[in-house]
Amino acid sequence: MVGITSYGAYIPIFRLSRADISKGWGGPPYGGEKAVANFDEDSITMAVAAARDCMNGMDSKTIDALYFASTSSPYKEKQAAATISAVLDMRSEIFSMDISQSLRAGTNALAAAMDSINSKSAQNIMVCAADIRLGLPNGPRELAYGDGAAAFMLGSENLIATIDGKYSISDEIIDVWRSDKDTYVRSWEDRFTKDKGYNKIVFEAVSGALKKYKLKPKDFSKAVFYSPDGRAVGSVARKLGFDIKTQIQDAMYDTVGNTGAALAPMLLAAALEEAKPGDRLLLVSYGDGCDVFILTVTPEIESAKNKRGIKGHLKSKKMLTSYEKYLRWRDIISVEPAPRPPLQVPSAVALWRDRKGGLALYGSKCKNCGTPQYPAQKICIKCQAKDQFEDYCFANRNATLFTFSHDNLAPAIDPPVTVSVVNFEGGGRIQCDMTDREIGEVQVGMPVEMTFRKIRYTGGIYDYWWKCMPLRT
Repeated sequence: MVGITSYGAYIPIFRLSRADISKGWGGPPYGGEKAVANFDEDSITMAVAAARDCMNGMDSKTIDALYFASTSSPYKEKQAAATISAVLDMRSEIFSMDISQSLRAGTNALAAAMDSINSKSAQNIMVCAADIRLGLPNGPRELAYGDGAAAFMLGSENLIATIDGKYSISDEIIDVWRSDKDTYVRSWEDRFTKDKGYNKIVFEAVSGALKKYKLKPKDFSKAVFYSPDGRAVGSVARKLGFDIKTQIQDAMYDTVGNTGAALAPMLLAAALEEAKPGDRLLLVSYGDGCDVFILTVTPEIESAKNKRGIKGHLKSKKMLTSYEKYLRWRDIISVEPAPRPPLQVPSAVALWRDRKGGLALYGSKCKNCGTPQYPAQKICIKCQAKDQFEDYCFANRNATLFTFSHDNLAPAIDPPVTVSVVNFEGGGRIQCDMTDREIGEVQVGMPVEMTFRKIRYTGGIYDYWWKCMPLRT
């Protein structure tokens, strides 16, 4: 039997009120808010965050494959899954794969992982889904789209939920799309996209799945539907015979927004947070067709809820102070650049040479006196022992802020740059920038955690490293 052994999620800490978006264009005050990734986040960094939440102490060396699903991968020709696996310190012998160009990419990845385990080509597979999609300013998709990620570990032992069935439909339709020349997602007229797209195909797929597995809507504790907005799921779910009030998983439209390929996986993670042993779940995604999964929750679910997940990330939030800041973060508007020389293109050789320390945040620990140090050293700064070191990872260690400086002169998308010195529990110190902070909350001695972020983009290369951020509670 194949199923889910762990789950995780990530929702950026910042939210943007839809009323503020509408106000910027002189429109009516819409309700709700959407999750907004920081300027230094993208689908790779969010996938890493969700995967870390999913792993939560798990040995990364036991993972056989990593599948990354997104419609907004930073590179058109470079595998994101390879980067994510390096950040998570997985073995180089794993199978890595990107699945893209469809809103069903997240569930496509789940299906591929399920088939790989059934065929015994892998035992433990990590599936990550993340998206940052853009709608044109002053349009309905800008209001609807939020940012987020989810991650699942799939295997055949210690399952928290078994995958009992799968049913899919492929459908050729141009309803929601983005070409290789587009920055913003396009959509055809709403009546067509719903009547001939979402409503029709979801109804056919769910009906087909129920018939194939001889089940009825009343057999499910919770039905998890991808929904393009806050209302679309209601009509099709009601037509199928589900109770809207008791059976349909909240689509998080008012709190997060439509997170694209990550939405159905995120809603599944939310359902698992509330699930009890014996609950049967229906998972439905949509995009040029429909994927339907039938899952049953096991008693192991109770031991898998020790993570932030959806609820923890929803509870931890900060409101963006202005719509203009969002436009700046997404590079939708251009502003006067700082009078500084252009950034140098990162050296591919240097990035390759430092991939263990830079991506997985490995330093070294002295075998003689036990002092951790970053970056990795040849001579211990405490006892001066030479070449007596072992690898030491700082990424998941508790830390506090030792000192900081707000730099108002450094070029920044979100000034000032908060240069920080961080002390790790158990020893070790690092200098890095602080992100996801408000100026007034930064204090010496405050607890912080490390987060993988985008440092810069220049010369066609995305340069990633680690920053600290206030501990999310």
